[in-house]
Amino acid sequence: MGAWGAVSHFWHTRRGIAVGLIAAGVLSIAGAGFLAYQVLKRPPDVHNPNATFTPQKPPKPKARAVNWPVFGLNPARTRYLPAKGVKPPFRKLWRFTERPLLEFPPIYVGGRLYFVDNNGTARALDADNGKVLWERSVGRLNASSPAYSKHRLYIVNLTPGHIVKLNAKTGKTIWKRSLPGRAESSPVVIGRTVYFGCEDGNLYALSTISGNVRWATGLGGPIKSAPAYYGGTLYVGDYGGYMNAVDAKTGRIRWQTSSLGQGFGTSGQFYSTPAVAFGRVYAGNNDSRVYSFDRKDGTLAWSYSTGGYAYSGPTVANTRHSPPTVYIGSFDGNVYALDAKDGSVRWSRSAGGQVIGSLSAVGDIVYAAEFTYNSTVGFMMRSGKRVFRYRRGTYSPVISDGRRIYLTGYSSITALQPYRYKAKVARRIEAPKAKNPPPRKQGRSQRNPKQKRR
Repeated sequence: MGAWGAVSHFWHTRRGIAVGLIAAGVLSIAGAGFLAYQVLKRPPDVHNPNATFTPQKPPKPKARAVNWPVFGLNPARTRYLPAKGVKPPFRKLWRFTERPLLEFPPIYVGGRLYFVDNNGTARALDADNGKVLWERSVGRLNASSPAYSKHRLYIVNLTPGHIVKLNAKTGKTIWKRSLPGRAESSPVVIGRTVYFGCEDGNLYALSTISGNVRWATGLGGPIKSAPAYYGGTLYVGDYGGYMNAVDAKTGRIRWQTSSLGQGFGTSGQFYSTPAVAFGRVYAGNNDSRVYSFDRKDGTLAWSYSTGGYAYSGPTVANTRHSPPTVYIGSFDGNVYALDAKDGSVRWSRSAGGQVIGSLSAVGDIVYAAEFTYNSTVGFMMRSGKRVFRYRRGTYSPVISDGRRIYLTGYSSITALQPYRYKAKVARRIEAPKAKNPPPRKQGRSQRNPKQKRR
């Protein structure tokens, strides 16, 4: 009997067994496929109603000039200034324009704006007239904002990978320290320590006096976002997909929580700089989600899926007219207002193009810059009604000194003042005067802009 004959004989004499074997095989394949799908599919969003939430009273609006000394306004990076009377319509006071890309916003201290363009040129402008007070070449490639503390500026660079300390009055370099990798993590200064992340995967703490390393803690991957500080702890995401809480004094990791990812065994990447408020840590992720973590133990309180990468850093605020809310942009072209406690959508509005950079809020208006058509838009924080649109903008929207806004374009800064502005509230706060400041020097440097993603 040939092989075919044997198969035919088995089929006729053992038909029940054969059918059973075939059915079992089909079920096994189907089961394996279903199991693989469950393992590899995009995980669902998380909603944890038992997560801790700490309400906070709305801050009182300020009718005076204030400083914006660090990326995100304050160490917690909330990006919300409760200014009084700073709202449209605006009139243009001045515009500073240079050819290099200006990816990150300036900071404001004592009547001056400080910023670094994409070519690594640091500048100080007079905030009243836009006049250049000094400029210095501090690198060849930069994508971060400086941090101000006690008459000094701290700047990290991508190329070459280093951190520099400048005299804010003159731009003179005080010290410079090389890094083992590139850095675009805008620093924050607490006391006598400056903190920032690096693409080598370490979060660094350096002495502001000498530049010596106090500690370096390895996290889950390259660090591109800026660390937020609150209550003795640093919070920062990494490109390994983890949100991290690190003791600011010792560098010890207090907790690490993984992002959910897109599925297929992946995790997301945190490019978004977190904001800390209401007992939570809020950040966007490249897996298109917005996350809310418990500040104390890293428990995931909720996640919300947008329609595109959430590179944008959030603005978090509780105002007299709007409840605790997280405002964040997405590559899908929308600005979202999410309930800070449970992640539900209060409103969402089209920005007119991809939102890549961090948002900011001044008074009762939240601002976003859109990348597609290069404009800046503003929405009422309570209702989402659009009340502002300006033809310049790309990555970062605006900062404020409590009297006016300073709007960041692709390669420009524009000072806009409310028409209703009253001179009696115009008294600026000055930075404390340094003792025996060195003489001012000037120098120029200009290089070709780098096309970058946010």
